Amino acid sequence: MHPTIETIQQVVAKGDAEAIATVLAEDVRFMPPTYWATWTGRDAVAAVLGHVGQVFSDFRYRRIMGEGNDWALEFQCRIGDLDAVGVDLITLDQDGLVQTFEVVMRPLKSVAALREAMNARVAQDPAFLKHRSALS
Repeated sequence: MHPTIETIQQVVAKGDAEAIATVLAEDVRFMPPTYWATWTGRDAVAAVLGHVGQVFSDFRYRRIMGEGNDWALEFQCRIGDLDAVGVDLITLDQDGLVQTFEVVMRPLKSVAALREAMNARVAQDPAFLKHRSALS
């Protein structure tokens, strides 16, 4: 398995933005499951993923599929009292850092709960607001 994918398994669920940033390319692009937009840039994406790691509970990767630069990491978690499953679709760049990170999740009720929880968190985090310009 690629060392970056191994690191992702260890740091994403912890919600530690600094640790997450170590595996992201400078111009990483993140596509969340909660709306049709893209976050761009290491600091912004690390901040978003850091908050997600704090919203999810009982997070674990169930299956890892891929090779080379293309990976799919299937996960399960809880958002409040709701169960969710999803897949992190990850493409690595030539340096082995995450270039794109797209998340697909279900069921809809859980995704809606994630969006609500994330909106509440970021609205209370002044440091996060500086990253809003990274959303396109």
